[in-house]
Amino acid sequence: MEKSDKIYVAGHRGLVGSAIWNTLKQKDYTNLVGRSHTEMDLMDPIAVRQFFDAEQPDVVVLAAALVGGIMANSTRPADFIYQNLQIQQNVIGEAYRHNVKKLLFLGSTCIYPRMAPQPMPEKCLLSSPLETTNEPYALAKIAGMKMCEAFNRQYGTNYIAVMPTNLYGPNDNFNLIGSHVLPAMIRKIHLAKCLMENDKDALRTDLRHRPVEGISPENGDEIITDFFNSQFSISNSSLTLWGTGTPLREFLWSEDMASACVYMLENVDADGGDLVCRDVRIEGTNFVNVGTGIEHTIAEVARMIADTVGYKGEIRFDPSKPDGTPRKLTDPSRLHRLGWHHTVNLADGIRRLYDWYLNN
Repeated sequence: MEKSDKIYVAGHRGLVGSAIWNTLKQKDYTNLVGRSHTEMDLMDPIAVRQFFDAEQPDVVVLAAALVGGIMANSTRPADFIYQNLQIQQNVIGEAYRHNVKKLLFLGSTCIYPRMAPQPMPEKCLLSSPLETTNEPYALAKIAGMKMCEAFNRQYGTNYIAVMPTNLYGPNDNFNLIGSHVLPAMIRKIHLAKCLMENDKDALRTDLRHRPVEGISPENGDEIITDFFNSQFSISNSSLTLWGTGTPLREFLWSEDMASACVYMLENVDADGGDLVCRDVRIEGTNFVNVGTGIEHTIAEVARMIADTVGYKGEIRFDPSKPDGTPRKLTDPSRLHRLGWHHTVNLADGIRRLYDWYLNN
C-alpha cells in the first residue's frame, strides 16, 4: 500500500471505521474517501457502482455493517442477515469489478461456534452450531469472509479479513436498547449514579445528547425516575443488568483494532489461500483473529465500570434474561506471528471511554 493510494473506508463514521480513518491520517495516508449513510446507501447497488465508477479507489476497507447487542440481534434477525449480506455483496463486488488492489473485510468473532474450543483458533470455524441469538449476523459475516477467500482463490485478488473480538472506544453506540454490552453498561451505570446522587441536571443533559425513546428531558423528576426504573431496572439504589454476570468476554480498544487493520494493510497479503508477511506464511487462511487473549466475567467488567464511574450502589443480575455465548476468547497467535500485539488494557480503556462519553 502506497501513501498516495486512494483508500475508501466504508463506515468511516462508525466505531471501527472512524478509528481506522484517524490511524491512516496519523500515518500520512491523506488520499482518503468516505461517504456517510445519508450520502450513499451501501444497500443500493446502483449507488455503490456509481461511487466506484467516480472515485476508482485503490484500496477498500469494509468496516460498514449493521451491528448490535443481544437485544437487537434477537428482535431484528432479518435485518441483521439481509442488510449485512447486501452491503458486503455490493462493496466486494464493485471492488472486484474496479480492480481494487487490496481489500480489508472486518468480520466478528461471533462467526465461531457457540461451544467453540477456548481460546478460539481460526480453524474452529464451521465446526459446530452457532450461538442462536446472533446466528443471522454471524452467517452474514461468514459469507463475507468466504466471499473474499473465494475471489482470492479464483481470481488472485488480495482480499484479507480480520475477526475482531468485542470492540469499544470513541464513537461507540450508547443506545440503551441496541448497543453492545460494554458501552451499554457504561451508560446504565452512569445513569444509576446520577439517580443515586439525585443529579437530575446530569440526567437531563444525558437525555438531551443521547435521546431515549419514551422519555423527554423536559419531563418531571418523578416521571424520569420511574421511566428508568420500569424500562431499564435503574433506580436510585440499584441497577439490574441482563443475564447471570458469569459469561466471560474479551474486549479490545477500537484504536488498537485500527492499528491492527492498518498493520495488515501495510504488511500482510493474501496469496491464494494463504496469508504472507515478509518471511512468515500462514497457510490455509485469508483471515485472522484480532484480540487480546485476555477475558473477564461480565460481573467483573461491571465492577470495573462502577469503580471508574464512581457508582456506589448495588449491581444485580437478572438470570431470566439471556447470557449469550458462555465464553468467547480469541486465540490471537496467528496475528502475533504476523507481528502485531495490542497495547491498551481493559481498565485503562474503560477510563478512556468514560472520559470520552462525558466529553461528547
